[in-house]
Amino acid sequence: MSKEKRTTGTALSRLRQDYMRLKKDPVPYIVAEPLPNNILEWHYLVRGPENSLYEGGIYHGKLKFPPEFPFRAPSIYMITPSGRFKTNTRLCLSISDFHPDTWNPAWSVGTILTGLLSFMLEKSPTLGSVETNDMEKKSFALKSIDFNVKDKIVVELFPEVYEEMKKILESRLDTASTSQNGSRKASVSLAVNQGSSNSYQNVLATAIVAVGFAFFAYSVRYVLKTISYDEL
Repeated sequence: MSKEKRTTGTALSRLRQDYMRLKKDPVPYIVAEPLPNNILEWHYLVRGPENSLYEGGIYHGKLKFPPEFPFRAPSIYMITPSGRFKTNTRLCLSISDFHPDTWNPAWSVGTILTGLLSFMLEKSPTLGSVETNDMEKKSFALKSIDFNVKDKIVVELFPEVYEEMKKILESRLDTASTSQNGSRKASVSLAVNQGSSNSYQNVLATAIVAVGFAFFAYSVRYVLKTISYDEL
């Protein structure tokens, strides 16, 4: 058996073990699945933790393992725009193939994903990171759902999360529709109130004019009578 086949066999065995371990003891905020036809490529979804700039967001990325895994580190990519990492770019992390000198063969897939999330929540710059402000990161969190529901790999590997994201989008549409209907009702009500107010004002103005006219007519009569008495 060649050295390449032996190392590939080791990688497959180790990745299968890591997969079973993840199923038994999931990593907080992260789910991961290998491609059905290639166990050396894994895809993951990171949920933005509560009270973080990424809360409400779901971020898709991938790990590409070398045939020599676990003796060589994987490359790490983020696919969903997050405001933290460049998309579809190898990330320079101590747990990635950018730093073979710091790689530890004892690290599992779960360790790699935990380290990725930890670095995501930091603000330390590195090759593959981007500089955005807090408001932009929150904006990316909202847009991440729309981005992921159009991703074929997310749909195929994470059907439960996909259904969840669809419900989130439907809820947003319902909320937007309700808000629009509320605005329309408020506008109609305002128009009706304005119309009623205008009608009342018109009636009041007409009444004032009528009273004024009657008073004027009375005054004219009084003056005429006075003139008549004086002539007598």
